[in-house]
Amino acid sequence: MVSLAFIVLMLLVALLAPLIAPHDPNAQDLAGVYGRPSASYPLGQDDLGRDLLSRLIYGSRVSLMVGFAVAVASTLVGTLMGLLAGFFGGRTDSLISRFIEFMLCLPDIPLLLVISGIIASSDKAFIVNLRQNLGPSSSVVIIITIFVVFGWMGTARLVRGEVLRLRNLEYVDAARALGASNNRVMWRHLAPNLLGIVVVSATFAVGGAILGEAALSFLGFGIQPPVSSWGNMLSNAQEVVLQYPWLPFYPGLAILFTVLAFNFLGDGLRDAFDPRARH
Repeated sequence: MVSLAFIVLMLLVALLAPLIAPHDPNAQDLAGVYGRPSASYPLGQDDLGRDLLSRLIYGSRVSLMVGFAVAVASTLVGTLMGLLAGFFGGRTDSLISRFIEFMLCLPDIPLLLVISGIIASSDKAFIVNLRQNLGPSSSVVIIITIFVVFGWMGTARLVRGEVLRLRNLEYVDAARALGASNNRVMWRHLAPNLLGIVVVSATFAVGGAILGEAALSFLGFGIQPPVSSWGNMLSNAQEVVLQYPWLPFYPGLAILFTVLAFNFLGDGLRDAFDPRARH
């Protein structure tokens, strides 16, 4: 419950960012470069004199948006693939399962770095048009897409295992005996019973996506300036961390508490959906 309250608070901060941020997050004050915390700038200023508190508040928008978008999209893809594999079995199951195993064998972080770098410097018409149409937000869309491509397999395996158990239960046999089609059995009788593990998986996926985005942005391959995210705030501070230790402290703390909150929430939801876990 504490984690849920913290997540709600972070969502309110993200939604109300224009109202509660004391300054424009991209406004530069070169006279105040690396300024220490003060009444006007409670958390200090960065290498371009921008207000750290405002960038932290607006960064919550980007980090949470990436987390939720990746979690929703990857959970939907994983649920669909796992449902198809577990329900139809046979060749369909073998094909999907082998593909999942192949994707899980790929080294995630190196591939993410390589793909992000290639896309960021690509001169292909589609990528160029995307950058022009979306402007600075194009890096957000690219990061979300990459994480979805590499983030659905865990949910698919969970859903497949649960469907293999559910499809042999009596109520499924009863639905078939009454003439229900495969689509009706899958979406009317099996899918609702997957809600528990899907919600828990999505909750953990949010924290994982926030942490992944922060890692990529820290390495310079994620969300690109001037868009503010907690990851690129850490990246900007890495060279001066000893001289100005408050620069990485606050975005690092935000990442830590937010990821912990989603993980604890997922743990609590797992206990709530699975009565056996309470004993």
